[in-house]
Parts: sequence; structure tokens; C-alpha cells
Amino acid sequence: MDLHGNHSALGTLEGPLLLFGGPYSNRHATEAVLDLGFPADRTICTGDICAYCADPLQTARLVMAAGFPVVAGNCEDSLGNRRDDCGCGFDENATCNLLAGQWFAHADKLLDDPAREWMLRCPDVITFEAYGKRYAVIHGGASAVNRFVWPTEPDAVLAEEVALIEAALGSVDGVVAGHTGMAFERRIQTPTGEKHWINAGAIGLPAHDGDPRTSYAVLDENGVRFERLTYDYEGAAADMRDAGLRAGYDRSLLCGWWPSEESFPEEMQRGITSLDVV
Repeated sequence: MDLHGNHSALGTLEGPLLLFGGPYSNRHATEAVLDLGFPADRTICTGDICAYCADPLQTARLVMAAGFPVVAGNCEDSLGNRRDDCGCGFDENATCNLLAGQWFAHADKLLDDPAREWMLRCPDVITFEAYGKRYAVIHGGASAVNRFVWPTEPDAVLAEEVALIEAALGSVDGVVAGHTGMAFERRIQTPTGEKHWINAGAIGLPAHDGDPRTSYAVLDENGVRFERLTYDYEGAAADMRDAGLRAGYDRSLLCGWWPSEESFPEEMQRGITSLDVV
């Protein structure tokens, strides 16, 4: 990641902000989040526009037409550069990695050159000021675009990522991230003060909690709040099956559970209710 060079500074943003990630080729969810009515200059996406679901090109075109800023995720990097895999960062034999071959091939087949070229123009990091605080937006971690920063991480892990951001871009009060698909917030103490870590969640797949609705965040004068996105998940699942995407994520859209939970920290696997995960 080039935090020094591939950086988009948005300046001061006024009014409530819509923050979300992971459209994941889910056209139905993308249409629903756009229907929330936030203007493009108050909407930021943490990346991975095209992934698990059926409609990569339609989803990319919706996002491109909407015009809001998008941080480059590992999927933008892989699809934009025509790499051989999604670069998600899972272990080679992990279920998620084994299942990724199907959806990645589907997305790679359907995306056109304009969409790939747009992906390559997405910045690695975005900064903005809102409500008297400065935020940096990344995809996974500052150390690696595909770094999984889970809600269960020790404070030291988050503090290390913040330190990398501040070394490149100067002081920040908060970080907005994605990649894990789980919406959460943490407040940690660092040598430069308290920092607010916000994972904006994913709109394209549910948060592995048995609820088929997906998640997004709103940042306003009261802080951040997480909301559920209601959309036509039955239609999205049907589209996946029609496209031959029947490896398990089609069922996730209906039941709210991922087929690859062994890649999550043990305490986040099925049945856990003690975490503050939206």
C-alpha cells in the first residue's frame, strides 16, 4: 500500500456521513444503499466492490455512476490488475480461499475494461475531517490491504496500524476500515492519544450472525451508529444460483451465516453473542 502517494484528501465534510464497504457484486444491496439518499460527497466506501455475488459489472457500474469515493480493496487490486486470485489473505487451505476460486472467476469473466481501469484509480487511503476530527479510511490494515483487523484484536494491533497511518499522513483521530465484513467500533489508547477505530461493515453479505440483513455505518455529531440494510436478499441469492454460484455464499444471503467461519477468530464463530458486532 502506498499511503504516501496514493492518497485522496477530501477536506472537511459537513453533515452525516454514510460509511460502508463490501458491495461484493450484490446489485440488490447496492441499489438499496444508494436508495438511502446520501449525496456522493457524504458517502465513502471501504472497497471490495466486486466479490462473492452474481452481478459484478452491474454493481461496479452503479458505484461508478454514483460518484462517491472508494478506497481500493484487495479485490480492486486483483481484478484491476488481472491477477490470478482475489488476494483476500486467507490461508491456502481455508474454506474461504477454496470457495473464492468460483466467485473470482465469475467476476473476472464479466468485468469490462472501463470498470478495471476505474478500480486502478481508486486511492489506497482517504482522509477527511468531520465534526472537528480527522479520519483516515483504509480497506484492511495500513500494514497490508488484506490485513484482517477483527473486533477481538488486542489494542496493540490496532495501535500499530494507527501508528503506520500517522507516520505516513500525520495525526488522525479515527480510522474507518473494512475487509472483515463485520461492523464494529473500538476506542484505544495510543502514544498520540485516544483513537476511534470504526469498521463500517459490508453491505453485500450479512455479518455472520444469523440475520440476512447487512450493515453500514453513519457518522454524525453523536459519533458512529451502525444500521441494518434491508434489501431483496432472496432476489440476490436467486441471481447467484442462476449464475451457477452455489458454493455456499448463496445460502449465506438467506440464513445470515458464512460457510467459512473457521477463518474467523474462535470467539467469533457460530453461537457467540458476547461481542459488540452489529
